[in-house]
Amino acid sequence: MKTAPHQRLVMAGDRDVLKELLRRRLVECGWRDQVKIICKELIKENGQDITYDTLLSMVTSRARSLVPDSVKKELLQKIKNQLMSQEESLKM
Repeated sequence: MKTAPHQRLVMAGDRDVLKELLRRRLVECGWRDQVKIICKELIKENGQDITYDTLLSMVTSRARSLVPDSVKKELLQKIKNQLMSQEESLKM
């Protein structure tokens, strides 16, 4: 029985490495700053009593669309490489 790719990454300890890579790339490309600006604008528009959940639901789709394709492609390639490497290790 095959384990889900996510579980395999977690078990191998690769998930945290990939999360850190993603975080670094998002900071490097300015994504984090863009999302901060969007959040500040939404708070100004909706007042300071906006809840975290409301803010999150309002910004999530916009934030996801701002992730550069190059970051998505790099992370996807790293995930594929990790999973293929694990697969090869299991065959040996």
